[in-house]
Amino acid sequence: MLKDVLRENPNDAFARYGLAMEYAKSGNIETALDEFKKIIIANPDYTPAYQMAGQTLVTAGRLEEARKMFEGGIQSAQRAGNQHAADEMQGMLDELPV
Repeated sequence: MLKDVLRENPNDAFARYGLAMEYAKSGNIETALDEFKKIIIANPDYTPAYQMAGQTLVTAGRLEEARKMFEGGIQSAQRAGNQHAADEMQGMLDELPV
């Protein structure tokens, strides 16, 4: 169903986010990350995409990429005036090993 929505409107961030989450839940990490990246390119202030992409990267052990994703997410959250999301991602960033 989400793919149908995206065929009609490829920049529908909510539908693409749902699809990315489904891929991540099923363990299809690369496809999930590709979907999160598409969201970020089309909607750079869709903060949840950064947060979940960062968490997905952490799960995959790709910590440097996760660090960059969280940093971008913090900037996105600040642009959107979403301090709660910025604080959450800062906490995740702070927990990453150096």
